[in-house]
Amino acid sequence: MAIAVGDPIPDVEVQIMTDEGPKRVRTGEVLGKGKTVLFAVPGAFTPTCSDYHLPGFVTRAKDLRAKGVDTIACISVNDAFVMGAWGRDQNVGSSILMLADGNGAFTQAVGLEMDGSAFGLGQRSRRYALVVEDGVVSRVLVEPKGGLDVSSAESVLEAL
Repeated sequence: MAIAVGDPIPDVEVQIMTDEGPKRVRTGEVLGKGKTVLFAVPGAFTPTCSDYHLPGFVTRAKDLRAKGVDTIACISVNDAFVMGAWGRDQNVGSSILMLADGNGAFTQAVGLEMDGSAFGLGQRSRRYALVVEDGVVSRVLVEPKGGLDVSSAESVLEAL
């Protein structure tokens, strides 16, 4: 069952890339304080994710912060090395927290996994965005057919 408005954000272990290497963090800690926008992508370096989804949030980070967003995070079923490299490639800097859900534990916990085996991707995350306020989900924006309509930075801004 997919996560819904009013649900607490799952508290599972994911990783971030630091200058010292991968670091384990808990989603409850990094996503559960203040107002957070979390967006999920099927895969780092994939066309829609690299050309539109992540760049949209990098471009709109100041606009999101102006609407009271404390943390903007991107999550994908990729390892911390890939997420770190993708963040550098996309010039994310400190504007977006890049979360590696390497084993898909968070993706399974929110019930938004997808089978990308037909494309050689294996188990991945659906494309979505969540607005989380003090650890509780207040908006769920899941792409119905894999496009980029409801979970884009522009759509999230409209929803805030």
